[in-house]
Amino acid sequence: MLDVPIHLLVAIAGLGAGTAFGALAQRTNFCTMGAISDAVVMEDKRRLRAWIAAIGIAMLGANALHAAGAIDLRRSIYLAPNLGWLGAIFGGALFGFGMVLAGGCGQRNLVRAGAGNLKSVVVLLILGIAAYATLRGIVGYARVNTWERTNLDLRALGFADQSLPTLTGIDRPIVAALLGIALLIWCFKDKAFRASARDVIAGLGVGALIVLGWAITGVWGKDDFDPTPLASFTFVAPVGDTLFYAMFWTGAKINFGVSTVIGMLIGSAIAAKAAGEWRLESFRDANDFLRNAGGAILMGVGGVSALGCTVGQGITGLSTLALGSFLAVAGIVFGAILALKYLEEGSFGAAIKALFARG
Repeated sequence: MLDVPIHLLVAIAGLGAGTAFGALAQRTNFCTMGAISDAVVMEDKRRLRAWIAAIGIAMLGANALHAAGAIDLRRSIYLAPNLGWLGAIFGGALFGFGMVLAGGCGQRNLVRAGAGNLKSVVVLLILGIAAYATLRGIVGYARVNTWERTNLDLRALGFADQSLPTLTGIDRPIVAALLGIALLIWCFKDKAFRASARDVIAGLGVGALIVLGWAITGVWGKDDFDPTPLASFTFVAPVGDTLFYAMFWTGAKINFGVSTVIGMLIGSAIAAKAAGEWRLESFRDANDFLRNAGGAILMGVGGVSALGCTVGQGITGLSTLALGSFLAVAGIVFGAILALKYLEEGSFGAAIKALFARG
């Protein structure tokens, strides 16, 4: 019997899960930026409900695994007792603004890149570089010496972590059940959402894949000597890790994040080819390039600062019931709406006026 390292088994499973995610997102058009845009511009909340449904399923599934003792969500980065509240809000807003400029978040650009969109390839390259610069480079120095100085040590206040159950004193299963079921009820009470098989499948499918990600790293990756970091899907730092792995693979170790990024590209490419939708696309002009490049930089910087993206914090992080994830998502939504108003009005001043005039 082959003695396969645990990290390689996790990577293979991550590749399969990422391939499924890419194919699902390509066929259902699952996109958080698109969901927010539909809701704000066209008042169509079906894709928004798909995102919310994914959150509800992920909450219920992840906390069921935790309650069963299969995983320990307290090991995830989202539940650290060091609450980076300003980084979550400010980074989230940067990410949200950037994803509108770039036509989608990291997940959406991976799907589009797999389907032949060269703009998304460029966006991902710039996003990965910006993410690494913020994680370990010159931008990281600025990050550590600015908003991270405002981080709140919850242990000094008597809290072991930043989860809502810990902060409220309510048992985790109760909080997870109440929030998860409430989100699903809100989604499925809408007739238009129930009638949209595409959006229902997207929401339930993505939520289930987030739970699968937790199981892959927490159950399959369990090793007393070399445990896999507990994680699920996220698409900011892993894009940077993938670029690093591609350049220095002889000295790098493939992980769950890298394998899911590769899987996303494979899955979306297969799905697009099968549907006859694979085609090369590029920038319209120089301004189109500059807008997308600027959005990619904001997503890289903001995503690392907020510890995740619309999937990493918006679904995976929220499934842990972390306060920081709720703050990050609020920042992402605010930044996205502000960017939509900016593109519509043509200036920040007019965008802010329009944003608050809308109420």
